[in-house]
Amino acid sequence: MNRRPHRLFAALALSLSAAPLLAQQPATPEACVSIDHDADRLACYDAALGRGARDTRRADIAAKEARAIRENLQIAEQVAPAAVTPATDGGELYPHEDPLATAIANAGRGSLLDSRWELARDSKLGVFNFRAYKPVYLFPAFWSSRVNQTPHSPNPRNTVTEPLEVDALESKFQLSFKTKAAENLFGDNGDLWLAYTQSSRWQVYTPETSRPFRETNYEPEAMLVFRNNYGLGGWRGRLAGIGINHQSNGRADPLSRSWNRVIGMVGLDRENWALMLRPWWRISDGNDDDNPDIEDYVGRGDATLVYRRDGHEFALMARHSLRGGDRSHGAVQFDWGFPIRSNLRGHLQIFDGYGESLIDYNHRATYIGLGISLLEWY
Repeated sequence: MNRRPHRLFAALALSLSAAPLLAQQPATPEACVSIDHDADRLACYDAALGRGARDTRRADIAAKEARAIRENLQIAEQVAPAAVTPATDGGELYPHEDPLATAIANAGRGSLLDSRWELARDSKLGVFNFRAYKPVYLFPAFWSSRVNQTPHSPNPRNTVTEPLEVDALESKFQLSFKTKAAENLFGDNGDLWLAYTQSSRWQVYTPETSRPFRETNYEPEAMLVFRNNYGLGGWRGRLAGIGINHQSNGRADPLSRSWNRVIGMVGLDRENWALMLRPWWRISDGNDDDNPDIEDYVGRGDATLVYRRDGHEFALMARHSLRGGDRSHGAVQFDWGFPIRSNLRGHLQIFDGYGESLIDYNHRATYIGLGISLLEWY
C-alpha cells in the first residue's frame, strides 16, 4: 500500500503547526510591532515583557477590590438611591464602559489557563485565529510492553480472529489545534471553540509489511467555555465549560472503534500549576456499538495536572472508570517537555493502563515514547 500521501500530510501539518512557534525570542517589545497576526504579536509581547504570576496576582487583586466596591455601591444605592452615581468613566478607549466591570472581567489575566483560552477581557484575540490546544509532538521511538495482536470487543463484529503482525517498537505523532468561532455570547463571557486532534501510531520499522499506520485516532470537538474567578484551597477557578466530542479511528470492521461524548470542563490554576478536570457522559450508539464497554476501560472522566518551571513542563493525566470490581480500570500518563533550543523541546511520555488508543481501549500495556515537541499544554 502506498503511504506517501500520509507522510506528506504529516510533514505538511507539522510544518504548519511549527510555523508560528519558531520565531526567535524578542530582544525588546518594539520587535513585536511588525508582527501582523494578533495571537503571535500578543505572545511576542508576553515573552518580551515577562508577563507572569505577579501580573496575574495584580489582576486578581484588582478584580477582588472592584467586586467589593460594586457591592458597597449597590448597598449604598439601596439606602440612598439619589446619592450614588454609577462609575462609568472608562476613558477615551471605552467611554461607555464601567471600569469596575472591566477589572472584574480581567481577573486571571496572564495565568496559564488564560494564556490558552483567552479568558480575561483584555486577553481576547477575536475569532478564527489558529491556537494551540493539546501537545504537538513526534516520537521516532514509541515502545509497548505488550502488543495487541487480537483486538476485540463484546460486539462479535468487532473482534479480530487471526493475530495481526504488530511490532513493539513504532513511531507516534500528535497534531492538535483549536480556533474560536464566537466570543462573548453571554454579555462579556462565553466563547465557542472548535478543536481537532489527531494521533497516529506508525509501524515505521516494519518494511516487510510496508510500514503501515497501525492506528490513527481522529477527534473533532466543540466547546462552550466560560471565565470564572473563585478561590478553592489556594487555587483559583478560572474556567468552566461543556463540549461535545467525537473520537474514531476511521477503520472498517472488525477494527472499527468510535464513541461520542458530552464533556464537562473545570479548570483551576495557581502560579506555575494548572489543573483540568473533565467528567464525561457517553452518547449511546445503540445496537451498532463498536465498543459497548469502552467507559469501563477508558473511563468516565480524567484529570490533568501541569507544572511549569525553568522551561520544563511536567504533566500527569489520570482517568478511571469510576466503577468497582471487574469494571474497575483506568490509566495514568506522564509527560515531560524539556528545552532543546528556542521553541524546540524534547519530550518523554510514559503511559500505563488501558486505552492508549481506541483500538487498544480494553488492552492494558505500558508505553514509552521519546522525541521532540513543538507545543506543550502551556
